[in-house]
Amino acid sequence: MIKSEKAKMLAGELFNVYDPELVSERAAARQQVEAFNQLGETDPQQSRTLIKQLFGATGEKVEVHATFRCDYGYNLYVGEDFFANYDCAILDVAPIHIGKHCLLGPKVQIYSVNHPDDPKLRRNGAMGIGKPVTLGDDLWVGGDAIICPGVTLGNNVIVAAGSVVTESFGDNVVVGGNPARVIRELPAE
Repeated sequence: MIKSEKAKMLAGELFNVYDPELVSERAAARQQVEAFNQLGETDPQQSRTLIKQLFGATGEKVEVHATFRCDYGYNLYVGEDFFANYDCAILDVAPIHIGKHCLLGPKVQIYSVNHPDDPKLRRNGAMGIGKPVTLGDDLWVGGDAIICPGVTLGNNVIVAAGSVVTESFGDNVVVGGNPARVIRELPAE
């Protein structure tokens, strides 16, 4: 049996970004996101309801400020007490799991999508490949930081503002720079 492009995407295989099913799902998510962004902070309860409908799973306490961007929404899983500040973009081609008590500063970007090295496959952005991102509990990501596809960060991690995180790090560290590296260790709880 031939796999659908969506099945390939969810399995972390090379997939056609312009597959009609995926284009339709992104358009539907975009409509939900635009409704959320238009609402802004005028109705926090309705904003929370829209985010809970869009994301794959959330804790009870979740707060996202407009504007927000994502690809599908259903690949976003956030734990209890999640906060995303203004202008965050989370490209959720592959699953993105974010733990409990996590804070994203303004303009944080999290990417779970990449493109192939082969230029013929990369032309026009037609082919993509998903790489999951996993962020532990008690994470704080400073403003304008970027977390790249395939990264896992442990518990009690701080990502310095403006950092580009291209590799995984364990628990209890502050990382920063481009590419990010361990700046110092944090005491374990």
